[in-house]
Amino acid sequence: MQKRSVKPGRPAGVTTYDADLAKAFGAAVRALRAGRGIAQESLANLAGIERSHLGKVERGEHMPTLAIIFRIANALEYSTAALMAETESQLATAKP
Repeated sequence: MQKRSVKPGRPAGVTTYDADLAKAFGAAVRALRAGRGIAQESLANLAGIERSHLGKVERGEHMPTLAIIFRIANALEYSTAALMAETESQLATAKP
């Protein structure tokens, strides 16, 4: 039996973007940010990311990296676990 060569990267046609998850995460960030009375631009500055990128995350248009998730949670003064719990809550309420 011949070994197959391992190619770097994802297989063609495979994506890590999950629209439902991205929208739930964005809704969680927006809810926590609004609950704390922080403007989007202020949160972006605190997290060290572009405001436009944060807007895309909140709208569910971008799936943030793990590093960005940690930065956002830190800027909101929440643990990443609490942010993920809020995301799970958003996912549960979005399902029919």
